[in-house]
Amino acid sequence: MEKDQTIIIGAGIGGLVSAALLSARGVPVTVLEKEKSPGGKVRQLDVDGAAIDAGPTVFTMRDVIDDIFAAAGSNSDDHLELQRADTFARHAWSREETLDLFADSEKSADAIGQFAGAKAAAGYRSFSKEAERIYKILDRSMLRNSKVSWPLPLMWRIGLWRIGDLIAIRPYESLWKVLGEHFDDPRLQQLFGRYTTYCGSSPFQTPATLMLIAHVESQGVWKIKGGMNALADALETVAKKNGTRFRYDARVTGISVAGNRATGVELASGERIPAASVICNADPSALGSGQFGTEASRAVSAIPAQKRSLSAMVWLAKAKTSGFALDHHNVFFSSDYPAEFADIKSGKPPERPTAYVCKLGDTGPDGAERLQIIVNAPANGDSHHYTSEEKAKCTANMLRTLTHCGLEMEPDFRHRLVTPNDFSTLFPATGGALYGRASHGWAASFLRPGSRTRIHGLYCAGGATHPGAGVPMAALSGQRASEAVLSDRTSTSWFHRKATAGGMSMRSAMTNATG
Repeated sequence: MEKDQTIIIGAGIGGLVSAALLSARGVPVTVLEKEKSPGGKVRQLDVDGAAIDAGPTVFTMRDVIDDIFAAAGSNSDDHLELQRADTFARHAWSREETLDLFADSEKSADAIGQFAGAKAAAGYRSFSKEAERIYKILDRSMLRNSKVSWPLPLMWRIGLWRIGDLIAIRPYESLWKVLGEHFDDPRLQQLFGRYTTYCGSSPFQTPATLMLIAHVESQGVWKIKGGMNALADALETVAKKNGTRFRYDARVTGISVAGNRATGVELASGERIPAASVICNADPSALGSGQFGTEASRAVSAIPAQKRSLSAMVWLAKAKTSGFALDHHNVFFSSDYPAEFADIKSGKPPERPTAYVCKLGDTGPDGAERLQIIVNAPANGDSHHYTSEEKAKCTANMLRTLTHCGLEMEPDFRHRLVTPNDFSTLFPATGGALYGRASHGWAASFLRPGSRTRIHGLYCAGGATHPGAGVPMAALSGQRASEAVLSDRTSTSWFHRKATAGGMSMRSAMTNATG
């Protein structure tokens, strides 16, 4: 094994992006993954012989992936078959109350007008305009940049003379409050507040800044042939082509640290592998809580349980449905949104949940559809055991929401239920939180770990690190981590050249310079 290599722990989207980009620059890379295949949260599970997507299903910000493939020396079109969706999502509150949103914003405005009146359509246009402004302020300064603190460093990036822009991102106001400025109809507040669940958070506790998520979606949603797994496979292919080595069924149990510098890893088998740098593509809480050793736990702080993002109850189903024409993305809303999040905050799955249903591909020859159904749940998988009775109750509550909105599932439908207990086992030290730290309060976005840690040569990547949750954000985190590794490799090389070539060490030079 090469001592000069970079080891990446985990083949999630962030780790795969880091591997593809670093190996494209000639850095020796080894990816160590505890599972049998790449993807991390992007995975498929078998239900009655059908492969069902069990992770993220929404693909936005295509330009991020296109740019990453290009930087890795490839073309995304050569690896992925993408189709832009005309309909973003189909929403329902009852059998009679349904609303589609479209890629064409004026078509969405017209649909909202027919659904809730001309004032609601005008509110949608004003909301969209404000969401776009917030996105444009933060896109280059924060989302596609390294981690930054609040407020002065962010002000510096935005421009000290643009104080109006800093105020415009509305960090101190709740999203729910600001939605009330645009929409009188509580159903539309509910619809546009739901976007905060994309990062595992409650619309009642997140800052209005997060309305930018709605703008991200408005710029395009794509379907990937083969599901999100196809993206993971494509990134693995590119990384391998560039020279990355992959080892699966390789569980890392420790990160070696000497002199506050990462020097390699240890596997569950006892094998020790040296490295010049290590990227941890796991939830930072796993690192901070000591899952990779006591020394490495100094790198970042574990997320307190009360600060965790949402977990989920996820039904992976193969079933015949009737009564509601499913699109690819469908949302069936709770009759009491505040009560739903109050239940979750109290530590239990909601009695009256909102249910997201993703129809995966075409209806099968037997008339059955492959479905992923998600209900938000508390991240208590490490402190509460979900009994068979509780699972049955959650299933009944979910089905009640679907039935109320007109979607009928066949009796005793074939399914597999994934709970916070399962997610907690798969992602240790998280309690099943799927998005890292919840985006609650004005400071939350600035408290996510960045690429660099307190230990030199040890970096973080993944959806729980900056810039945040979701496939494109996880990809950007992998890009940031690769840039940090390359930057530090360059500066380290410069340091060693200066220390030896002129006969004077850097320490001596600094001592002379400071007297």
